[in-house]
Formats: sequence, C-alpha cells, structure tokens
Amino acid sequence: MTEQNVTEKQDVIQYMTELGQNARAAARQLAAATTGTKNRALLAMAEALEAARPVLASENQKDLEAGEANGLDAALLDRLALKPATIDGMIEGLRQVAALPDPCGAITDMTYRPSGIQVGKMRVPLGVVGIIYESRPNVTIDAASLCLKSGNAAILRGGSEAIHSNRAIAECLKQGLREAGLPETAVQVVNTTDRAAVGQLIAMPEYVDVIVPRGGKGLIERISRDARVPVIKHLDGICHVFIDEKADLEKAFNIALNAKTHRYGVCNALETLLVDAAVAGEILPRLAEAYLEKGVELRGCDRTRALISANPATDEDWATEYLAPVLAIRVVDGLDQAMDHIAQYSSQHTEAIVTEDYTRARRFLAEVDSSSVMINASTRFADGFEYGLGAEIGISTDKLHARGPVGLEGLTSQKWIVFGDGHIRN
Repeated sequence: MTEQNVTEKQDVIQYMTELGQNARAAARQLAAATTGTKNRALLAMAEALEAARPVLASENQKDLEAGEANGLDAALLDRLALKPATIDGMIEGLRQVAALPDPCGAITDMTYRPSGIQVGKMRVPLGVVGIIYESRPNVTIDAASLCLKSGNAAILRGGSEAIHSNRAIAECLKQGLREAGLPETAVQVVNTTDRAAVGQLIAMPEYVDVIVPRGGKGLIERISRDARVPVIKHLDGICHVFIDEKADLEKAFNIALNAKTHRYGVCNALETLLVDAAVAGEILPRLAEAYLEKGVELRGCDRTRALISANPATDEDWATEYLAPVLAIRVVDGLDQAMDHIAQYSSQHTEAIVTEDYTRARRFLAEVDSSSVMINASTRFADGFEYGLGAEIGISTDKLHARGPVGLEGLTSQKWIVFGDGHIRN
C-alpha cells in the first residue's frame, strides 16, 4: 500500500505502519545526504510548486467549496485558501530554507582527554518527525522544508478540510525529492481523513521519534495526553508585560500597546499587563485610551478600575489566553509581586519587563521561568524568524529537548564522538 487514496475498507493501522516503515528507511538515507542534495530537493520543490499553480488552485477550490458546505467560518476559510500570494510565500519559504546553514554534521566542543583521545559532539537529525496540523495547507511546505533540511524524514497529517490541497502539494514534494535523487518517502503526506490515523501516528515509537502538533488547544491537549512518542508543543500563550516603577514610560507605552494590538490571534500576544503601583496612575490612563481606540476590552483588578474604566477581572482572566482584543490588567506592588503573579498564571511562553534598572532586569531574567524572557521589548518578537532561525516548526514551552521557537537546530540532537589512533583503556 502506498499513498494512494485510502478507502474505509482499508486498514488504517496497516497504512500508517507502512508510512512509518517507509519513513524510518528514508531517514537513514537522509542522514547520509549532503547539504547540496537537500538544497537541490528544496529548490526543485519550489519549481514544482510554481509549475503546479493551476492544479493547486483547482484542488484548493474543492476544499473551499467543501468548507463552505460544512459551515466553516470566514476566518477558517481564509486560512484554508491558497491565494497567489500564499503560493508565492510557500515558494519563497522553500528557497529561504535552502539558503539556511545546515546544522547536521556540525562538530563542537572537541577536547583532548588525558588518555590521548579526542572527545566532542556532532549534531545529527532526530530521525522521523510526525507533524499534525489544522487548516492551513501552506504548513505542509513549512514542515516538509524544515524536516528535510535538518535531515529528518517527515510524516505530515494535515486537517481533513485541506485534504485536496495537501495531496496536490504532496505531488510537488515528491517531484522535488525525485529530482534530487532522494526517496519520495522522505516526506509523506497522510492521505486519509480518518481520525484513527492520528491515533496511530502518535503511538508508533518504533517508527516515529517526535511529534509536533500545530493547531488549537484541543488538538494539542489530545496529542499530549495520548502520545506514546515525545511531543514538542505549547498549549497556551499567556504572555505578560510588567511595567516596573523604574521604566521609561514612553518605552512602556509603545511596548505594551504593540504587544497587545500588533496581532490578536497569535500565541506571543500580550494577554496580561502588570503595572507597578508607583507608576500606574501615570501610565494606565494613557494606555487605556490607546487600547480603547483600537477596540480592546479591558478587564482589571480593583486597583486598576480605580484608575481607568475597565470590567472586573476574575481569577479566570489571569489564566486565559484570549487570542482576541481583550486584555487583563493588574496593579502590583513591585517586582516580587509581579514575578509571583507570573509564576502562578504564566504558560511559560513569553514574559517581558520594562525597566531602566539593571539589577531588576537581571533578576527578572534569572527568576522568570519561561521559554522567552525579554527586557524592554515587545512579546511579539518571540518568533523563529525574528530570532534569526529563518523559520520555525513551532514554539515549545517544554524544557526537553527544545524550548522556545524551534528551528532547524531544534529538529536535531547531538551525539558524542570520539577520535583515537589505536588508543586502548588502561
């Protein structure tokens, strides 16, 4: 059985097992592939996408029509659409990943031991990466390109609403792999909408080394709960900005406004603003006016509501990722109370302090336990592209093995290497 259409009568477990076996075999070949070969495949994929624009548009239209018939809202349909600009971005993304440095094979920390041997570390692929995602078919290209460049075989399971688009994209991926002399099974797109495929994918540790879920909280919770394979993920982006009493208030105004209003439906948007009581009376009225002009609903503690017009905030507000024009605000008594609040309610995604006090900034960096911690910068910078990774597969709030934006290096591991010249242990 290959990636032909899987009917209801066919055994999904058998199908997924075959994908896993194919991926494991392809991973061995990819681990030996040169950077030039991988780059040729990526560039050939870009050319195949360019040539397939009419097919992509036609297949995507089938998904859009099905989505409308199934009652998908306008926002989801927009994410599903492969517009010409979207395809442009997919093509450019492949070329950008081809231009990135290859992490595989890099040797570091070489040292001579008293015995005469040399010991160091080499960066190597993880092996087989399973990626589960919803709606946006362009994620298929993002995932495939990053896995390929980092030397990993990939099994990609997109949302059922994008099945026709993903099948068309898969043909372009296979064409690029063929032209570079790499196995077509290095990147496999799951060709069934049966939900059982996801359950099987996350339960094959003999074939899959890591799972990356990209989608809503419900999907990620399910994957995290049921997976027998390690998962790279984050559940929530409950991000905080703390305006310290030693803050430059002009910086604080711009950072707090940008962090919340630059984009609402993203995981690195500000959800709770913490303000030191010493400066709250000066900065909050100005911020409240700016937020209200942009249509942001404010929910505040009692001390906040004594200074500005806001709805009452509850404990649930402090623990909510709104992904919407809603902001919770709390007035606190100094740095320690701000960090206590973050420790209690943060999802360990991104936190920022605005301060001109070096000592307080250093304490915030050392004591706040999140995947990104910032001084005098908007939380919106917590992004693989902004960090110079070129692209990201997602953001991890776990502590093993990758944390924060996960780029090419995050899709690799290290192994110890030893150089000797006939050395034996005495």
